[in-house]
Amino acid sequence: MSKLYTLKNQLVLLSTILMCFITKAQDIPFDCDYNAYLFQYNDVYAVDLASGNSYQVAQDVTSGNINAAAYNPADGFIWGSLTSPAKSIVRIGRNFTTTTFYVDELPTNNRYVGDISSTGVYYLKGGGTTYYKINLNPESENYTQHQETTTLSQNINIHDWAFNAVDGYLYSVEKNSNILYRIDPSNGNVLALGEVPILSGLNYTYGAVYFDADGRFYVSANQTGTIYVIQSVQNLAVNSIMDSNLFAFGPSSSSNDGARCPTAPVLQEICDNGIDDDGDGLIDCEDPSCSGFGDCAVIVPPTSGGNDGGLESNNRLSEQINTRNFNRAKTGYTFDRSKAKRLTKLDSYFQRNANSEFTLEDFIPLDVINEDEVIESTPSDLLAITNATEIYAVDYIESNTPVASIMALKTENGVYEHTKYICDRLLGAELISVNTIDINGHSFIKSIIKNVDGTYEFVLSLSAKVVNNDENFAIESHWNLDQYEQNVTFYNFQIWTNAIDDLHALGQEVLSLLEVQKPISSYDNSIPPTVFVRKGKYINGSLNLQIINTNATENVTFDAGFRTTETSEFGALNSTINLNQDYITNLQLETGNLFDIGFRIGDGIATPDDLFMSDGPWGIDDSQQDTTVDTYAVIPNNYTYDVLDFPIERNLVLKATTSSYVAAYRALTPRFKAVDLSDYNSLKFSARGTGELQITFVKESISNWEEQYHANITLDNVIQDYVLPISGFESESGFDAVLDDVVTVVFTMVSEDGITTTKELTLENLRLSQDTLSVEDIADETSKLSAVPNPMTSSTSIQFSAKHTETVQFVVYDQLGKIVYQTTHKTTPGTNEMTLDRNNLSAGLYFCKILSHDTLYTPLKLIIR
Repeated sequence: MSKLYTLKNQLVLLSTILMCFITKAQDIPFDCDYNAYLFQYNDVYAVDLASGNSYQVAQDVTSGNINAAAYNPADGFIWGSLTSPAKSIVRIGRNFTTTTFYVDELPTNNRYVGDISSTGVYYLKGGGTTYYKINLNPESENYTQHQETTTLSQNINIHDWAFNAVDGYLYSVEKNSNILYRIDPSNGNVLALGEVPILSGLNYTYGAVYFDADGRFYVSANQTGTIYVIQSVQNLAVNSIMDSNLFAFGPSSSSNDGARCPTAPVLQEICDNGIDDDGDGLIDCEDPSCSGFGDCAVIVPPTSGGNDGGLESNNRLSEQINTRNFNRAKTGYTFDRSKAKRLTKLDSYFQRNANSEFTLEDFIPLDVINEDEVIESTPSDLLAITNATEIYAVDYIESNTPVASIMALKTENGVYEHTKYICDRLLGAELISVNTIDINGHSFIKSIIKNVDGTYEFVLSLSAKVVNNDENFAIESHWNLDQYEQNVTFYNFQIWTNAIDDLHALGQEVLSLLEVQKPISSYDNSIPPTVFVRKGKYINGSLNLQIINTNATENVTFDAGFRTTETSEFGALNSTINLNQDYITNLQLETGNLFDIGFRIGDGIATPDDLFMSDGPWGIDDSQQDTTVDTYAVIPNNYTYDVLDFPIERNLVLKATTSSYVAAYRALTPRFKAVDLSDYNSLKFSARGTGELQITFVKESISNWEEQYHANITLDNVIQDYVLPISGFESESGFDAVLDDVVTVVFTMVSEDGITTTKELTLENLRLSQDTLSVEDIADETSKLSAVPNPMTSSTSIQFSAKHTETVQFVVYDQLGKIVYQTTHKTTPGTNEMTLDRNNLSAGLYFCKILSHDTLYTPLKLIIR
């Protein structure tokens, strides 16, 4: 008995110690930190209102689900209403330990609206007009006790409310009507202030609302996660002008509620000072919160169309995609929307096809985003070069502007290997944010991409596979392609829009159309990465990255596979990147010279981020049937470029047999996007080879190949340095070369007489230069041509001086810029002379030029009578 008594006392003492420890752990308040906290079921997320980024901070903090979450200014804790145990509320500490309290006067369910006044009174509302007051002031004798049950003056369809610390009133926005209400907590009087302009026409649930210290009211839409702001609500009168706007693109949620200290400030972006005021990495008009302010455009730009989409997230970009884009550039191909097929909504829309014989077109939404028309924009030239077996794409048009696109693809050996959020960053686009969008109660990853031209696109990807003996569809949506099931048939959908609301509507309709054909039995969706690369660029042996770290991760691993050139083997890079828990990290990774690189960064716990980056690729045009490539090698160059040069990296070795032509080309960007080279004065390189080489700058604005700007040189069998003035490049148009939209540079070798011959070319150290010649240089390096006689009748003698022995090209052009005669001449130092016979040239004005790699000759005007 004595031993039992002693044991009992020890247990009591141990329990007391544990209770004290637990109480201490629970007694850690939040103390008005800057975060907003989003409660979803019984998980907790921290939300940065300024950027919209969020991350999970706690999981399964209670046995029941938490709703009506609120920050208590009286004790610094967050409180909420629990579904289980019944009639209970919960106190939550900063370390997310909890204490549960029973309140008998509460209903057993349907309690999802709540906030706490500055004096510590919890205003908890369920359905209808009834709400409850509970004393949560720890200094009160009635702490955690029910004070009063009262009613609102009218029934409003709201899902959260919040106290404004400036005036002490509750505020909320109603679903469907989008009306802002001011509620007097003392008597329940409800005052309708008017429809929130930025929410007009929307039909979302506003399940999380917050205030800041200045009385700005932040409203989050459950389905899209978009955060809206209403300025200074305490100053609003009924139907007065309401200042509302986008603020950030946050996470979607369901069964949720938000809590935030109402006296904590929220950093605001000043939209015209050139500074990142709110610390989200976005400056002035780049920040969504500046949409429509001052000179900042409203974020409703055109989107890129489906005909330009579909590049894969792997190393085939450099070969097959490159060839596709070169053929488009060579033929002057452009997608003409005015001639595209228009889609019409048929009676069979939203009806199941007999025997499940559906097509990709059956899953294309119509009449859901108030579009003027939907046009077909299928990039059929992707079929031969990707893992898609069927492709169907459409653009949604409003006021002759594309506002959304869907690309549907069938693949039979796994998921389609391209996603916009992976590949578009290699093109200079930025990944502004990554979070979620809620569709039919399921959370999908949405990303926001800022294109090079400053436009924004909201992006969603999902794939459907047939399961259960062809009876059902199962949906998969992942950030990482290796998370999809392998070696099965997928119906892939890539959706991008210029408005988040349209993205939600189109995604929902795609799922509905899939459901019509086969009921959806399951969803397998991933969560978004918490650490991701916002933007990146490869420059001269270094990878420059900006990394966004939403959850204060200390370190991430960097795992990469790369190629130094288009024709080299793969290598590997592995390292650890220290982020120091910083939100934004700008870093430069020394990689050495490379062509392309695919890499993954992650902390080994959360979803990692994948990225594929590439330099502009080299390619070979051997499309002629009589052309055979014997040697094609791209070799790293170790040339040190001038800081003002535009480098065209990697050297080329080519050997081919042809009776027509063979060409090498170098795109200036990975996807043949135009580059402005108008600041450069000359093209410099070293070369050797056989015969004549024509160099052509392909401009995006010119569709006729014959009008592209070109120059010719004669190759030597030993390496020579060349400096070609841009002013010396000519076109049949007769205009001076203005290289403001160059997509590629082409190097063509032609069999002049049509006989099969071997052509060789070595190109090294290509770059465009801003070097300009001084007056002394021009006088020293320019040599005049003369013709005796001029005018000529039957023949004339062309005379000029040369400094070195070399092979030059003599070319005669007519007034339209067409070459009517050309030959080569081997110079000797000093005076040189060559004879030009009239042959079949008609009377008129002609222009004679000598093309040399080290001497600039002034063109000669020649008159033939």
